[in-house]
Amino acid sequence: MARDANDILRENGEANLRERIDGTRQTGGRGRETILGEWDAGDDTNPVPPRQWLLGNVFCRRFVSSLIADGGTGKTALRVAQALALATGRNLTGEYVFQRCRVLLVSLEDDKDELRRRVKAAMLHHDVSEAEVKGWLFLAAPGGKAGKLMTPGDKGRVTTAGLAAALKQTVQRRKVDFVCLDPFVKTHGLSENDNSLMDQVIEFLANLAIEMNIALDVPHHTAKGSANPGNADRGRGASAIKDGARLVYTLTTMSDDEAATFGVPPADRRLYVRVDAGKVNIAPPAAAAKWFRLVNVALGNGNDLYPGGDNVQTVEPWAAPGTWEGLTDELVNRILTDIDAGTGDGELYSAASSATSRAAWKVVQKHAAKKTEKQCRDMVATWVKSGLLFKETYRSPGTRKDQEGLHVDDMKRPGKVGT
Repeated sequence: MARDANDILRENGEANLRERIDGTRQTGGRGRETILGEWDAGDDTNPVPPRQWLLGNVFCRRFVSSLIADGGTGKTALRVAQALALATGRNLTGEYVFQRCRVLLVSLEDDKDELRRRVKAAMLHHDVSEAEVKGWLFLAAPGGKAGKLMTPGDKGRVTTAGLAAALKQTVQRRKVDFVCLDPFVKTHGLSENDNSLMDQVIEFLANLAIEMNIALDVPHHTAKGSANPGNADRGRGASAIKDGARLVYTLTTMSDDEAATFGVPPADRRLYVRVDAGKVNIAPPAAAAKWFRLVNVALGNGNDLYPGGDNVQTVEPWAAPGTWEGLTDELVNRILTDIDAGTGDGELYSAASSATSRAAWKVVQKHAAKKTEKQCRDMVATWVKSGLLFKETYRSPGTRKDQEGLHVDDMKRPGKVGT
């Protein structure tokens, strides 16, 4: 006589095996708790808690963030200023502070004195006193003595190391809300080009953020190549680094073209940096780049040997002048009327980049003197594309040849019904 499944279960001493195979066990509560952890959405009637943002859409509890930038761009200066904003509860960087936080800045690249210089520069520039950050801002520059978060183990296995335990202990003891480990490459002793290994590091960081209920940030260096704002793939090493983080931004120095657009002298271009969303999985991307200006701060720490002391960079928010900022309908219509009238000697204005005496952008700048040539050219190009300005072939009295000039479609002027 064939034995049924129950006979086999009893013989093996596994009377509850069927329940385990089904993946369920009774919890004594509502429904069943499972090995997988799934639940019935129909029973999920409790309110869903909001995400716990700390600073703008940059730092959030239980998530890993990162800022990807070339060396010398101002990455650390920006993170120090943002950390100071959290520690003081003050909007120092143009980003909303949801709550004042206890902050732990861990420099894995600079020594103690250099970290102190960076923090002191930000405090001086933003008028923050030591009393204001006492009990709220904690600094660490452990060097090699703290070890790494993760290192290679026996037989190719990865193990957690001394930095992990030290970090947990400090977060608990200081009741820290936000941790910045700068830079990411110094947090581990593994090959940064190995996707599997980097995935384990990022997973460890993500689990740590959840376990400790903190926001965790790991600024990251870029690979070699041209700067590309908003491109999270610029980061060094394996793609798992940017794939595992949830809030990834890029920091890029102002380009020559942007400097021309904003009227920034070429010599000052590198003092302006833009932050773009490279990968923001849990917040909508910003409609435009966020700009900052690098500022040199004199620390006043001179002595007999170095009487000048140090000058250290920090950042302050900077508003890029908009192309259309300050242009009323009345002013735009005056500009359009002058373009439509031509140069006064029978010639019409031109939108061509090679135009000189007939260049329409010069008419724009005559009425809006603070606009740069690039901004004025962009306005003319926008009006041509929209049909507000249209090209017409006419006989030039100067060259006695046919050429193109600009006229205005009066039905598309600003202020007209339907425009």
